[in-house]
Amino acid sequence: MAAEQNKVDSLTGVSTTGHDWDGIHELNTPLPRWWLWLFYATIVWAIGYVIAYPALPLVSGFTKGVLGYASRDQIESDMAALNQLRGEKVAALAKTSPADIEKSAELQEIARAVGKAAFGNNCAPCHGQGGAGSKGFPNLVDDQWLWGGTLENIQQTITYGIRNENAESRQGNMPAFGKDGLLKKDEIPVVAAYVVSLSGRKPEGAADLAKGAKIFAENCAACHGEQGKGNPEVGAPNLTSNIWLYGGDQKTIEETVTNGRGGVMPAWNGRLDEATIKALTVYVHTLSGGK
Repeated sequence: MAAEQNKVDSLTGVSTTGHDWDGIHELNTPLPRWWLWLFYATIVWAIGYVIAYPALPLVSGFTKGVLGYASRDQIESDMAALNQLRGEKVAALAKTSPADIEKSAELQEIARAVGKAAFGNNCAPCHGQGGAGSKGFPNLVDDQWLWGGTLENIQQTITYGIRNENAESRQGNMPAFGKDGLLKKDEIPVVAAYVVSLSGRKPEGAADLAKGAKIFAENCAACHGEQGKGNPEVGAPNLTSNIWLYGGDQKTIEETVTNGRGGVMPAWNGRLDEATIKALTVYVHTLSGGK
């Protein structure tokens, strides 16, 4: 074995360890000293970190560390200091209606600042940082509102959400006309073509718009209105505006008619305080000029 270990590889000039796999010899090339010392240093650092800071999970908690420091505690301390700094001005938001907040230049400025921060932390993941939305998430800057764009409407939507488990949340689903057999398979492309025409566009192929109008009147007008202009009371969108939440091409409209739609928005009244909800209301209302 010693002879094997002292054997020198003819190609590289490096001695081997004596290990052999199917004629392949392992070269004796240990790690550099500096790398080993760095590795040992990280082990020592890790042990010190575990002792000094919260690190190890326990059955009902975690080790606190001898320094007693936690980033969560720091955040809570910073938030408490921030709330104290804001003091009376933020408290005034909670006592004032959104309409009166907008009448006060000072309160509106505070509300927009607080609302913008709250929007970025809570709403932007769905509606986008600037509120422009994306497929399935409404655009809040185009002044087209599914549930109404007044201050009262927006506050209600933020507070209780849409189609969630909260008893006060907004309800109203679009039926799955195709999947549930409410419309025949050959009727869906016809009514989809008619919906395309409502926004002033030309449907694909040879569409029987008169038949589509009849199907629409019998099945869709109850929510969207006879002219397709929508109804905020039930969250039915305006089909004449050419602004589409899930897509306005004829194929996507057929999918919508077939499978229905019913997006969910959480209720924020259990997550955000009253002042923040009012600030968000004002901020969202002013994104599009408001109604």
